[in-house]
Amino acid sequence: MASRLLRGSLSVLGTQRAWRPPPASRCSHSRGEERLETSSAKKLTDIGTRRIFSSDHDIFRKSVRKFFQEEVIPYHSEWEKAGEVSRELWEKAGKQGLLGINIAESHGGIGGDLYSTAIVWEEQAYSNCSGPGFSLHSDVVMPYIANYGSEEQIKRFIPQMTAGKCIGAIAMTESGAGSDLQGIKTNARKDGSDWILNGSKVFITNGYLSDVVIVVAVTNREVRSPAHGISLFLVENGMKGFTKGQKLHKMGLKAQDTAELFFEDVRLPASALLGKENKGFYYLMQELPQERLIIADWAVSSSEFMFEETRNYVKQRKAFGKTVANLQTVQHKLAELKTHICVSRAFMDSCLQLHAKRSLDSATASMAKYWISELQNKVAYDCVQLHGGWGYMWEYPIARAYVDARVQTIYGGTSEIMKELIARDIVRDE
Repeated sequence: MASRLLRGSLSVLGTQRAWRPPPASRCSHSRGEERLETSSAKKLTDIGTRRIFSSDHDIFRKSVRKFFQEEVIPYHSEWEKAGEVSRELWEKAGKQGLLGINIAESHGGIGGDLYSTAIVWEEQAYSNCSGPGFSLHSDVVMPYIANYGSEEQIKRFIPQMTAGKCIGAIAMTESGAGSDLQGIKTNARKDGSDWILNGSKVFITNGYLSDVVIVVAVTNREVRSPAHGISLFLVENGMKGFTKGQKLHKMGLKAQDTAELFFEDVRLPASALLGKENKGFYYLMQELPQERLIIADWAVSSSEFMFEETRNYVKQRKAFGKTVANLQTVQHKLAELKTHICVSRAFMDSCLQLHAKRSLDSATASMAKYWISELQNKVAYDCVQLHGGWGYMWEYPIARAYVDARVQTIYGGTSEIMKELIARDIVRDE
C-alpha cells in the first residue's frame, strides 16, 4: 500500500517522488491538532486549516497546489483558445496521483479518502483553471464503473483511467431533456445478445477527448414509469456509428472540452451494459448527490479564491487619494462576503464529513449545491464590481471566475430542481 501511495515522478517539496493522498484506512481526523477554521485563518485559501483535514492532507495539498501552479496555470490561456486541455496533462495528473483517488486500490484506483479527492477539487478552483475535467472523470464517471461494473469492466477501465490514459465522460443531457432525466429519447434495443444504440447527447463535459462514455438510454418503453426503463452503457471512442460533434463554444469554461455526441445504430456487445438492465435511473439517483457535492465544494472554493483576489486588489488600487480598501463601503462589502463564504464553508465541510461516512442524503446535498452555487454567483458579481472597469478585462482572473460561475447553478441540476428536491423531503409523509 505505502509504495503505491508514494509512487510518482514529479518533484514535490524538494523530493523526487510525488506525495500520494493518505489511504482511507490510515486517516485520522481526531488527532487533537491545533487547526484554525477558515474564518480565523489569515487567508481563506491557507494550507493547514479546517478540522476535517490532517497534516498528511496538508502535505498532499501542497503537492496538488504545486501541480496546478506548474502544470496548469501557465498553459490555461492556450487551452482556452484550443477549447480543450492537452492529453499530456491527463497523463501527468495520473502520474501525480490526482485521478481515481477515492477509488479502491483493489479496483485499480489510488485508495485514498474522500478528503484527499476534495483537495483536488478545491485546489483546481483555487487555481482558477476550469479546463481539466478531472473531478467529473474521477468522482462522477469512475464511481459508476467501480460500483456497478463487472469485474471485467473494472479491470479494463479503472487502471487506465487512474493513469490518465483513458478519459471518461457521462452522457445524460439531451436537447430536450436536461434536469428531467425521465424525458430522454436516446434508446437501445436488443438484437440477439447485442444492443443497438441510437440517439444524441449535448453539453457533455470531456466529450470531445473522451475514450469511454457512460450513456444513459431507454431500454424499455413499456414500463409504467420511464424511470424503470433506463439503462447505462459503456460506449468507447472509435465504435462504428459513434461520432463526436464540434466542441461547443460556451460563455465560460472555455478550456473545458464540451461536445455533442451522436449514436447511429451503434452495435454494443452485452458486456457494454453497465450494471443491470433497466436499473440505470436507480444508479443515477445513488450517484448524483456526489456530483452535487463536487459542484458545491468547487463553488465555495472558487468564492474563497475570488475573495482573496479582490482583497489583494482593493488593498493596492488607489482612488480619491487612498486605497480602495480604506473606503467604509468596501470594507463592509468585504465583511459581508467573508461572512457568507465562511458560513457556507462550515456547511460544506459538514457535508464532506457526512459523505465520508456515507451518511449524506440527497436533500442535504441539494441544499449545498443550491445555496453555495448561488453564493458563488453573488460573490463573482460583487468582486467584479469591486474591481471596477478592470474586473471586466479578461486578463484579470476575476473576469474568468465570473463567467465560469454562471453555469454552476445550471448543471448537475438547476437551482429550481434543487429546491424541488429539498421541498419533497420537507412535505413528504413519514
